[in-house]
Amino acid sequence: MFSNKKKVILVISIPSLLLFLIFNQVSSQELRVVDGDTIHLNGEKIRFTGIDTPELKQTCVKEGFTEPCGITAKEILIKKIGDNKVECISEGKDRYERTLAECFVNGESLSSYLVRRGYAFAYRRYSKKYILDEDYAKANQVGMWSMEFDYPWDYRKLK
Repeated sequence: MFSNKKKVILVISIPSLLLFLIFNQVSSQELRVVDGDTIHLNGEKIRFTGIDTPELKQTCVKEGFTEPCGITAKEILIKKIGDNKVECISEGKDRYERTLAECFVNGESLSSYLVRRGYAFAYRRYSKKYILDEDYAKANQVGMWSMEFDYPWDYRKLK
């Protein structure tokens, strides 16, 4: 009778263990935030479409003090993602072979979130999608809109 209990436990345990391992493999992801608008997700370099964030070395000035607005944009993205799963909808590739995509956490667009927080800009050269989010941030003096700054595309031209 004792060996029958072992067999039952073994028969139940093995499929449960396999199911657990399969689920964790599918639901886990390898994620690294590169900067405010670029991530590496499961080995793929993804650039958020339609927005532009300050470069990592870019600074802004608020009330006479220098703020690391590029680093802040990255930190806001890291905090927003947290331990959540990131899902992206690919929109093609750019000239650097990065995947262009809109990415979401719990159904919320990370691009829209960054623009509304004032640490990303609607990249009108490529998209008009985030203009209302930018108008909100600007009207409410949120994030970089409360500082003196260079647009990221202007900053890159100076470097």
